[in-house]
Formats: sequence, structure tokens, C-alpha cells
Amino acid sequence: MRSATGSGNTDPDRAPQPPPLLEVRGVAKRFRAPGGEVRTALAELDLTVQPGEFCAVIGPTGCGKSTVLSMIAGLSRPSAGEILVDGAPVQGIDPRTGFVFQNDAVFPWKTVLANVAAGPRFRGESRKESERQARDWLRRVGLSGFEDYFPYALSGGMRKRVALAQTLILGPRILLMDEPFSGLDAQTRQIMSDELLGLWEQVGSSVVLVTHDLEEAIALADTVVVLTAGPATVKKQFTVDLPRPRRVRTVRFQPRFVELHEQIWSCLSEEVAIAYDRATTAA
Repeated sequence: MRSATGSGNTDPDRAPQPPPLLEVRGVAKRFRAPGGEVRTALAELDLTVQPGEFCAVIGPTGCGKSTVLSMIAGLSRPSAGEILVDGAPVQGIDPRTGFVFQNDAVFPWKTVLANVAAGPRFRGESRKESERQARDWLRRVGLSGFEDYFPYALSGGMRKRVALAQTLILGPRILLMDEPFSGLDAQTRQIMSDELLGLWEQVGSSVVLVTHDLEEAIALADTVVVLTAGPATVKKQFTVDLPRPRRVRTVRFQPRFVELHEQIWSCLSEEVAIAYDRATTAA
């Protein structure tokens, strides 16, 4: 989430800032709770993401992080405010976005090849062309040789690779990721994070990642956005000025990583404490 300085000065040697790819403007989201009362999950939330930017969103459990992704994807509508992609309002499910969910979203009755080819087939490509593209993406995610396997025969990390290939084959401008690696063991999660960075550098999509893992957010992102305890809004954003390319395992030992972790955790921990107090004192 990179913003111009707004100083009004012009520098002929500085390239102009491109317009944001994604803009979330004053968005609120309200739900009707089981008891009938109206609950505000998000309030006056503003977010911008530039082309090719990797943005991580963190905040207390239940603050509405996943709700933000759902609205960007067009799966639900804001109660107030607006969301724009390339300057145009999001109206329903948007083909410019791709979504990698926390749980595997694969077809269990289809082979790996058929799973990855399903998107192009749905968009009107021939079977031959869809399968050609699918084989290329399976090669990119390290699954060549597993085309005829079914999802039940794959490990958790391999199924995540299938999910990434399923999404990236469609060429999304914005890749939305909701805790995509949370169900994996620590070693596999680290491997998948490195593979995600490699794929992102290839395709150049903007990424909005929701995670509870602060170390993961810093290791992957250009910007970390901290949300408040609900009703959520943006409390603060941090620029992650660690050099790229990055390796998730080694970047955590850099002094700047430790500094950023301390700064962001200091900001985040206040909201975590508020959310915990609310949960433990609720009637």
C-alpha cells in the first residue's frame, strides 16, 4: 500500500506514481447477528494497493480480515463505501481477481490436470489448449508427473500447489489469499512461502494476503497493514524495506526484520489485548 507524498512538488527525475490497482474507500460492513441486532464488522476502512505490490493484512482474530477479501473478490458487497479495481467499481465476482482459500478448493473427483485446466475450460478455451496451459503451470509449481493423480493422493503442500496453479493460470491482476498455508506443518509452510514469492515475481500480480502470522507477513510483503479490533479499520501501515529477492528462512535473521517485528507487534498487540478482553468479559 504505497502512497504518494502529496507535497505537490514535481521532480523531473522521479517517475510518476501509478494509479492504485485496488482502492478500498470508506468501506463498512454490517451483519445481522443471530439475536437480531446489527453488528458492524468493518467501519471506514481505506486501503490502496499498487500494481505488483504484495500487501499483508493482519489483525486480531475475528476483526474482519477475511470479510475484506470477500468484498474485494465480489463475493459480498459493502454496506457502505466502495471498492475499485483499475478505477472501476467491483460489481459481483470479478475476473480480475483470483482467490486462494484457507481450505483446499479442489474438485476431489477430478485429476490434478483436470483441476488446473478447469478455469480455462470454463472461460471457453478448448480442452487441448486448457490442458497445455495446465501442464505448464503444473511444471511451474513443481508437480510435473502428478497430472493423473487425484487430490486425495497428494500431501497438503502438493494440494496447495494445485490451488496456486488453479488460480494463477487465469492470470489474475489481484491475487487474494486467506491464510493459505495455515494448515501446513512449519517446514512445508516455509517451502510454500518461498514458492509463492518465486511465482509472484514471475507473474507480477498484486497480492493481498490475510494472515495471523506476523513473521510470515513481514517475510513476504512490501506493506503490512494492521487492522483494529472490530469494528475494524486500518490502524497503521508499515513499509517492509527488506531487499528482494527474499528467502523466508534466512530473512528472519536480518536485524531490520527484527526491528520491524518489534514495531509491528507493538502496534498489533494493543488490538489483540482489546479483542481478548472483549471475548473474556462478554456476557
